[in-house]
Amino acid sequence: MDLKDKNVIYIGGFGGIGQKCLQTFLKREIKNLIVCDLHDNEEVLRSLRDSYSYSNIFYIPIDVTKNESIEEAYKLAAKKVNKFDVVVNGCGLMNDSFIDLTIDINLKGVIHSTLKALEYMDASKGGRGGVIANISSVVGLQPNGMFAIYSAAKCGLTAFTCSLAYPLYYKYTGVRLITLCPGFTDTTLLDSVRGKETLTEYAEPLAAAFAKVKRQTPDICAEMIVKAVEISKNGNVWMLDDGEMTEIEFQTFWKPKMNTQ
Repeated sequence: MDLKDKNVIYIGGFGGIGQKCLQTFLKREIKNLIVCDLHDNEEVLRSLRDSYSYSNIFYIPIDVTKNESIEEAYKLAAKKVNKFDVVVNGCGLMNDSFIDLTIDINLKGVIHSTLKALEYMDASKGGRGGVIANISSVVGLQPNGMFAIYSAAKCGLTAFTCSLAYPLYYKYTGVRLITLCPGFTDTTLLDSVRGKETLTEYAEPLAAAFAKVKRQTPDICAEMIVKAVEISKNGNVWMLDDGEMTEIEFQTFWKPKMNTQ
């Protein structure tokens, strides 16, 4: 996809990776950028508007734990730009001491946001197709014992996005669903992890190893995310780790046996 003059919605745009993604999208000379997050960040918005005056930049509040907030955000976005070309679901929380909130933000919120985005983007319903990029994690590819709840949410998100990328759906909607799985990235999400693990009383050795893992910069991660939006085919899953993009292909473990009579 050529991003020039496109309309982009970024959910969770004021996060560490999100802010860099906003800049990277804007460098592609997109027409409209809608930033959705729980709270406004006037300093970031002012900086973006000053630096990228050729694009229209809007903020719309959203609470991804509440379906009515998601619906209202998309309704307001449609009034501002009419058609959506790209939606990035980038909200995230990594704190297993908050079980329900971890599932609500990392999985349920993204599910509801994706389904709502499809309603507006579906080419068979008046939309013009496009790309929905759901940001999972490397632990959405390979579960991690240190953060079992977070891993469960991200594995669920990977499965959901891949399932919704079923070719029959794409035939009608024209919307490509892609899954992006960043590795360790130097943001506040990884800061002060002690006490946030699933079983904190046993996690000290895991935390010590965790602290030694090499991290990529948010700028590099953002560039890979935007590049994936530009080049991906429907259903692509990308691992974005240590500055490298690796396309993931899952092994088929089960195929349904069909009745022959």
